[in-house]
Amino acid sequence: MELLLLADPSREIVEDYIKRGECYIAEIEQRVIGVYVLLPTRPETVELVNVAVVEEQHGQGIGKRLVMDAIKVARLAGYKTVEIGTGNSSIGQLALYQKCGFRIVGVGIDFFVKHYEDEIVENGIQCRDMIRLSQDL
Repeated sequence: MELLLLADPSREIVEDYIKRGECYIAEIEQRVIGVYVLLPTRPETVELVNVAVVEEQHGQGIGKRLVMDAIKVARLAGYKTVEIGTGNSSIGQLALYQKCGFRIVGVGIDFFVKHYEDEIVENGIQCRDMIRLSQDL
């Protein structure tokens, strides 16, 4: 749970989607270092709702490997589209997802202001809007 909360600070929201989705982990020497959750949203569409890597492993390509694995798992499961959303302040994540083949398809204005109790600030920027990205498989 602690790892999932690195990517999404709302315990209530995380607990909701892990009940409905499938959680995958990455391990090194039997120690969990990364996690992602795939959540079916519509016929033939799955959302990658959480991707997290332990902080001491940041910058080593593990996040990219997790995203690419999620795409592979979704394709093998027969999904046609993978979606992902991230905050407007999540500069590194926006770059990562685009490097993995995702395209920006929309913006949920004030999503984080409306759905999260506490203010989120990353990179000196208030996280207000949900940037929606998608990839056809």
